[in-house]
Amino acid sequence: MKTYSAWLYLLAIAALAGCGGSDAQKAASPPPAAPGTPEVYVAADAKGIQTMAVQTRQIPDYLNIPGRVTPDPTRVVHVFPVATGRVVEMRVRPWDRVEKGETLATLESSEASRAVTDYEKARSDAELKKKTLDRSTDLYAHHAIAEKDLQQAQADAQAADAEVKATLDQLHLMGIDPVGGANQLRVLAPRSGVVIDVGAASGELSKSLDAPQPLCTIADLATIWVEGEILEQDLKGLKTGAAAQITISAYPSEKWSGRVSVVGDAVDPATRTLKVRVELANPQLRLKPGMFATLRLLRSTSQGLLIPATAVDREGQKAYAYVGTGNNRFERREVTLGRTVDDDVEVLSGLTAGATIVSEGGVLLRAAAQN
Repeated sequence: MKTYSAWLYLLAIAALAGCGGSDAQKAASPPPAAPGTPEVYVAADAKGIQTMAVQTRQIPDYLNIPGRVTPDPTRVVHVFPVATGRVVEMRVRPWDRVEKGETLATLESSEASRAVTDYEKARSDAELKKKTLDRSTDLYAHHAIAEKDLQQAQADAQAADAEVKATLDQLHLMGIDPVGGANQLRVLAPRSGVVIDVGAASGELSKSLDAPQPLCTIADLATIWVEGEILEQDLKGLKTGAAAQITISAYPSEKWSGRVSVVGDAVDPATRTLKVRVELANPQLRLKPGMFATLRLLRSTSQGLLIPATAVDREGQKAYAYVGTGNNRFERREVTLGRTVDDDVEVLSGLTAGATIVSEGGVLLRAAAQN
């Protein structure tokens, strides 16, 4: 970009008149404009005027839609107790952070007590069947019993061992220590995350998996979704993998970059919209479920002319740019504008690539250009 420092020609004439029109001032006067041409002369030592050459650029076609931060449902766990019981202690509150294996609640459960009893019975029966098998093996070796009796003893021992394993697995599922088993059941966190909801309190009766709501809900928010809805007529050009820029209402000065991971395959018959999803990493958990967001989605790009918004002089419904005509002169030319892209605007007509325009300070030229 080439920068000129200039005063308005109109101000230069006024200064000359006030100072008496010395020879030095007459020598600094601009060359005359062509008859009938509304031009402004910009001298080489003026301030506040900057110029640039117009260039053809890639113009992105963005679609801005409202959105909302939501947890990834594949990372959300609804925690139910594995047995019916009364809640003795609820150890977590909403928005507590928990680690995998941490105790969420303690229940007093007769089912837990029964599971411990079943394990003890199975273990005692397995020990008895093992002794019977040892005795039968010895008797068979001395030809005191038939082979079928030995086979029966072996089958009984195997069945008893299987029952011990089954009852032990049940205790492990319940989180009960088989050695120091009791009627208290500990509900453990199946994964690390944030407790986003608690559905029980101390003293309540929980009916295990058929309960109307879970004891609590844990979400891993290290990765979150930003979901929005687009109208079906805006779908053209938008596809999975398209670049996306996210602005969160809580952090208006910050932006998150991602890509469209899903474009819905079905139109909502009520709203005539499709779902759009962008996945974002959230290592510091700054993005909270329910936050409002704006999704800026890139649909396509095209060649065109972009100029800074500061280069446009607006007057009512019309827009103008100051275009260089040579010899430090600029004319005020009407232009037709298109899309706005950040701090730039698209020019549909009135300019050509390579033209020199005033990019900043055009407002200083308005009065002179209209005279």
